[in-house]
Amino acid sequence: MRKVTSTNYQNQLYLEDKCALNELIHLLSKRWMTDVLFSIEEGNTRFSGIKEDLKHISDNILADRLRLLEHHRLISRHEDLGSGPLRVAYALTATGEALSELLDHLCQFAEGRMVFPD
Repeated sequence: MRKVTSTNYQNQLYLEDKCALNELIHLLSKRWMTDVLFSIEEGNTRFSGIKEDLKHISDNILADRLRLLEHHRLISRHEDLGSGPLRVAYALTATGEALSELLDHLCQFAEGRMVFPD
């Protein structure tokens, strides 16, 4: 739980109210967020497949990132209630696909034009 009286919290609220892009950047800056989104885009639709793709992510963080992506309607969650254990699959929504395309362009820009110190 964040302390709502902290300066950092107040500053973040101000930036998010000023421009929706600030809120999006804050969301995407969470560790593993874009990696989870890209993993789903690449066809890893089940928790176990994403976990295998992103070897170092913890179960708790993966579950949290999936909830956040679903909450922001970037992915959808589908449950198969057939015989046997519950099977859950994830897929990008149209908004998630559009964001993923934009992020791909940003990756190309970063790789081709940016110089980062070693």
